[in-house]
Amino acid sequence: MTFLLPTATSTDARIRGARVAILPVGSFEQHGEYLPLVTDTVVACLIAERLAADYRLFLLPPITISCSHEHARFAGTVSITARTLMAVIEDIDESLQASGVENLVIVNGHGGNYALRNVVQQATTVRPRMALFPASEDWNTARADAGCKTGSHEDMHGGEIEVSLLLHGAPQLLREGYQTADHEANDRPDLLTVGMRGYTASGIIGRPSLGSAEKGAAVLDSLSRSFARVHKLLEP
Repeated sequence: MTFLLPTATSTDARIRGARVAILPVGSFEQHGEYLPLVTDTVVACLIAERLAADYRLFLLPPITISCSHEHARFAGTVSITARTLMAVIEDIDESLQASGVENLVIVNGHGGNYALRNVVQQATTVRPRMALFPASEDWNTARADAGCKTGSHEDMHGGEIEVSLLLHGAPQLLREGYQTADHEANDRPDLLTVGMRGYTASGIIGRPSLGSAEKGAAVLDSLSRSFARVHKLLEP
């Protein structure tokens, strides 16, 4: 399962001499009956691996448990607090700087990790040395480039784009049945208060039936192109 753990040696890292590290941040949370609890982690790793290869970045292993409190009432979900997630990121950043890698890209695979925005903002008050990727605009561009039929609001959780990325990069993790698991819940005004259970019994909000491996490959291609903007900011 090379999409979860990098296998580089210390010698490999020294030869590469990367000035930018890339850290995938996923989650361990429900994704309905047919997608694994590690879906967000796999998504983050697929993106981070692609960017590390295309831009010669120092690929870090993923953070696999994060802030999934909106999924707390579903079996299998495990969370840490926002303050713990922020502290872990800050510790990793400090350690990287001590080893001579001053710039960090966080690839976030879970939309509920709101605290990551604060970490990045706090770290970039002097100069642009940390970034959170993909931004919502990058996801929107990737959806359009891949020919996705759903948008990010409609396709919130376990839908078209996540299934597409899994079909492309880790098809063995999907279970049969996702093709009939579509669920719509576009009005979610009280999500922070009532959680996902307030809007879905299955855990899915989106249209997984629309996923395809071809779309997943196109999404990664698009995100890699979009990342050029971020890379230029961190390594001009």
